[in-house]
Amino acid sequence: MNGKRRRLFLAAVDPMLESGEQVEVATIVNLSSVTVRRTAAFAAASAILSGGGMAVIPAPTPMYLAMTDRRIFIFRANPTFARPEEHLMTIPRAGLVRSEIKERILNSSFVISSVDSEQGLKIIFPLIGRKERNEMAAALPLADQRA
Repeated sequence: MNGKRRRLFLAAVDPMLESGEQVEVATIVNLSSVTVRRTAAFAAASAILSGGGMAVIPAPTPMYLAMTDRRIFIFRANPTFARPEEHLMTIPRAGLVRSEIKERILNSSFVISSVDSEQGLKIIFPLIGRKERNEMAAALPLADQRA
């Protein structure tokens, strides 16, 4: 993330921080659970409806993610301007675990979840976000795969 985006994002997060809490990782990610099959079906349907003139593929909205030693903050990113649009959620870090990192050509991802929950949040990092991904992965324990 460039300097201007980082400054604007950290300015939005700063009032939410507790005393002594500092941002460890700040990055742009995607939080998408759209499957490849669903994306292909959507593209095919849009091509048919337009008479073959165009195919539309849904794109996930970029999100700003900040991780501190206590919490994870998620903000919707404005795709045109460098500022965060709205605070979407704050997740306490206590008890969070992550899955193995899945590497792809253009991105990588892992799922974070609470030890006692079956629901998870898939975080997709762009290719240029590998450093932040590695920092975040190092800070979150790996989920026990035996269960």
